[in-house]
Amino acid sequence: MQTINHLAKTSDEQFTFRRSETERKIAAKMSLWAQAQQLPHENIQQIRAIYGEHFPIEVRHFLAPWIEEKFWNDIEFMPDNPQHEQYVANLISSLIQEIENKAASVSDSELFLNKFKLMEAAKAFKQRHSNNPINLYNYIRQCLQTEMRLVKAASGEGLAGMPHMLHNTMGTEIIQQIEMLRIRTTDTGEDLRKMEQEQEAFTIHYHDCTKLNAHIQQMQSQPTQQVQQALQKTIRQKENLEQVLNQKVAGLMQSRLALGDKFKETVQLLNKLQSQVLDEELIRWKREQQLAGNGAVFNNSYLDTIQEWCESLAELIWMNRQQIKEVERLKQKLPLDAPGVNDFLPQLVVEITQLLSTLVTSTFIIEKQPPQVMKTNTRFTATVRLLVGGKLNVHMTPPQVKVTIISESQANVLLKSDKLGKNGDTSGEILNNTGTMEYQQASRQLSVSFRNMQLKKIKRAEKKGTESVMDEKFSLLFQSQFSVGGGELMFHVWTLSLPVVVIVHGNQEPHAWATVTWDNAFSEPGRVPFTVPDKVSWHKVADTLSLKFRSATGRPLSDENLVFLADKAFRGTFTDPNQPLSWAQFCKEPLSERNFTFWEWFYAVMKLTREHLRGPWVDGFIMGFVKKKYAEELLQNRSTGTFLLRFSDSELGGVTIAWVSDTTEVFMLQPFTSKDFAIRSLADRVNDLKHLLYLYPDTAKDVAFNKYYTPFQDNQQQVPGGYVKPVLRTHVPEIYTASGNVSYPNTPQHSYLQSPDPTRDTPSVASSYGGSIATTVPTPGYPEYLDPLDDCDMSMVDFNVIMPYRP
Repeated sequence: MQTINHLAKTSDEQFTFRRSETERKIAAKMSLWAQAQQLPHENIQQIRAIYGEHFPIEVRHFLAPWIEEKFWNDIEFMPDNPQHEQYVANLISSLIQEIENKAASVSDSELFLNKFKLMEAAKAFKQRHSNNPINLYNYIRQCLQTEMRLVKAASGEGLAGMPHMLHNTMGTEIIQQIEMLRIRTTDTGEDLRKMEQEQEAFTIHYHDCTKLNAHIQQMQSQPTQQVQQALQKTIRQKENLEQVLNQKVAGLMQSRLALGDKFKETVQLLNKLQSQVLDEELIRWKREQQLAGNGAVFNNSYLDTIQEWCESLAELIWMNRQQIKEVERLKQKLPLDAPGVNDFLPQLVVEITQLLSTLVTSTFIIEKQPPQVMKTNTRFTATVRLLVGGKLNVHMTPPQVKVTIISESQANVLLKSDKLGKNGDTSGEILNNTGTMEYQQASRQLSVSFRNMQLKKIKRAEKKGTESVMDEKFSLLFQSQFSVGGGELMFHVWTLSLPVVVIVHGNQEPHAWATVTWDNAFSEPGRVPFTVPDKVSWHKVADTLSLKFRSATGRPLSDENLVFLADKAFRGTFTDPNQPLSWAQFCKEPLSERNFTFWEWFYAVMKLTREHLRGPWVDGFIMGFVKKKYAEELLQNRSTGTFLLRFSDSELGGVTIAWVSDTTEVFMLQPFTSKDFAIRSLADRVNDLKHLLYLYPDTAKDVAFNKYYTPFQDNQQQVPGGYVKPVLRTHVPEIYTASGNVSYPNTPQHSYLQSPDPTRDTPSVASSYGGSIATTVPTPGYPEYLDPLDDCDMSMVDFNVIMPYRP
């Protein structure tokens, strides 16, 4: 796929696509639209079906060359690419301008209706797509793809040079079905109108016949010859009228049966289309929303497209329901039943009402999920939306939405019985948990945003075995009720959030995120809340870890990184990508000879990289996931001063520097943690250590880290109170090797070798040849009594207390 790199900036700072000369020549010969117009009649009807109120066919026709030039490209939209978002926004803005220009240039009175259509299209595009142009962009491309497919099918050969379009034709097919159902609904509406006219005509004739019967009875009581002659004429007139009535009765019954068959088929088609939209597209959106919790790219704007489909379904279902009920009304006025034919109308009303109910209850969705790791007494937000609220005029009486928190077992009861247990039990107390849905006219969205909710209390279930509070899952329950059709139908709707883990302390966060990550990655659609597999193939776990790491740090994990992680997760027994990893191995059982789990180690490394190492990690300057022994092997044959950065195996959230000394021995610094980088960054520490010369394999360290160095200032800044702020430098003291050689004679000397920091949870990591500890010393020229800081945890030092006063 070509990417945004194929977008060139023009003089007016807009992005345009650089089409190949081959494509231009082909387009010059015959446009796609010209080829489409030469298709057989049935294919042209298919093309007409994809153009409707979403994108009028008049716009396609009058702007055909421009549309094909601008939209006929191989650029795949990337939701997280700001450049591409801007490109699409500019393109849609240009399209609206082109439509307006074209409408202004139409002067022929015969094209007045087309001029009106173009003006209406420009207005509609501004209202619907100004804030979200991606939907229109994708829809136009889908229309072009459908045209191309039909042209290819008709010609039996490919279109040489035409770029590859979007693979997914689902959206185009749904729109085609919607347009087909619109036509079908219009047709049944016309049939219903004709049947009503026939019934009215029958009623008039029937009354005429009744009058004739009464007249005949009156004439029969007058036995005069003149009356008898008139009587015979009236009887013949009555017989003719009865014959007409019989024909009309037969016609009416036939019309009712035919219309009933059409309604049955329409209900089946609506059911199939609704299942496609709700059970496939909406479920896919929900699944992508859940995976976004693990860092996957998520195109939330696709929900607007789904809303358009759901609104169309709501409109079609409501119109057909009204038509069926009208047939019922006509039948009640004239109860004619064909012999041996059951009355199908009540069942049709039940079926189509159930379709509407399913549509309404399924489109009450959580647009913005609450945080999945939720801390008590901490503010959080969430947004719910009713996709069909605007179309069904629910906003005319804005409904209230209430939020409660329920346990896993309560969620099970709710799904089985469609109601909570006794007294509507909940599992906690949420502040600011009610809101009124609001309708936004421009976006046609009915939604409510909860901006200040807070979980005050939580009730937990009894724990079994090794279960902890971080394994327990809850869910937020959003409920509302409203009526449609002037109170004809009442709906009680509810929806559950993604699983939530409730914590009360920050140190519970890593395990809570393990629970959430496993659930988001490996839960199945339609599961019993909130069951997940106990074991998962490693390759699936690896994909999840890489996704999480990319989202947090800006760069995914390499194959080598994942092999390292597999070996760590399986405690050295990894053999096959399909090898199952258990939940216990993932985050319950400690790693070998460690007091922390695999997930705790991975989470700490990810957090450290996100907060302090993101730039160098994205640039590829941190090897990170490499064993200590392998790091030593990599460095043994390298030049003096060659170094690499690896994550510590023994210390949570630690990164160490391994380097080749001037005696060719490999040393490793005690790992730096977030606490250290809060004092001085990694790049500045690397810069401080002058014996570090080349980043493995042979990159000069200044080439790699120069852009991350803190700029040096000659003039010392004063801090409040007249104090002079010191500058700290990382220093490695001299190290005596087994042979008695001094490893770093040019390094400022200490009279002792510092012991490991006693405040750390794990001991420092040293190479098998010898160990060294990173220390901090003041810049030359500062008082010598700052030397004792080397023995301190620098994050706990108040520099304002120990700095000299400047007179």
